[in-house]
Amino acid sequence: MKRFGFSNLMLVLGLLFIYLPMVILVIYSFNASQLVTVWGGWSLRWYGGLADNTQLMSAVLRSLQVAFFTALAAVMLGTLAAFVLTRIPRFRGRTLFGGLVTAPLVMPEVITGLSLLLLFVAMGQLLGWPAERGLTTIWIAHTTFCSAYVAVVVSARLRELDLSIEEAAMDLGARPWKVFFLITVPMIAPSLVAGAMMSFALSLDDLVLASFVSGPGATTLPMEIFSAVRLGVKPEINAVASLILLAVSLATFIAWYIARRTERSRRLALQEAGANEVPER
Repeated sequence: MKRFGFSNLMLVLGLLFIYLPMVILVIYSFNASQLVTVWGGWSLRWYGGLADNTQLMSAVLRSLQVAFFTALAAVMLGTLAAFVLTRIPRFRGRTLFGGLVTAPLVMPEVITGLSLLLLFVAMGQLLGWPAERGLTTIWIAHTTFCSAYVAVVVSARLRELDLSIEEAAMDLGARPWKVFFLITVPMIAPSLVAGAMMSFALSLDDLVLASFVSGPGATTLPMEIFSAVRLGVKPEINAVASLILLAVSLATFIAWYIARRTERSRRLALQEAGANEVPER
């Protein structure tokens, strides 16, 4: 009989430390009591009350909108930056460019948010844009922050690719842009999806950057929750958080299922190709 060792104990404790608060949050989202810390029985009243809480739901929709466009922009910019860093080994200013790409990873968000705020204020005074801070400035700030994560993830994948496949395509007459979109992008698709999901989660979770660069009428969900928590946690917040956990879990499961089916199809295709090969004499 296999013993329950120290490593297994640490694994269980680590998982409990991470996921037990989420389970408690989901349970208390069904609490009938108006006091979050007092259990009053099972009820769906707070889920039904979300439709009437227009302020909270508007914040949710704004956060989802910003997170979606941030994921798209961060994947495009981060992929281009990763391609430059991995496929152009030598150019003037490469070290500086690599440092600028990865700087948001180690820069405190307070410093990044303050610098972006000063940038937007200076641009507004000199260029007249942006006239006021809102969802656009939040999107720009989140894209700047998330592009660094995408660049790191995609760079790791690009370094593992076999360049002979792309070189063979160019030897057959394919142009570089066609090789990139038809060969390189499909091979790095898992890293693009991972970068998009990471960017979406980081944007949806961000509070510090949004607090600096937001304006009137551009309150995101983390800002709404933070301002509400200072006056006491409301039961509707537990319900919204539970719905977000459900949506993230479903998205993760769908991505895992698609990746699993793709990998299985690839293995079957390789097996069929190997079985159809004629042995050499």
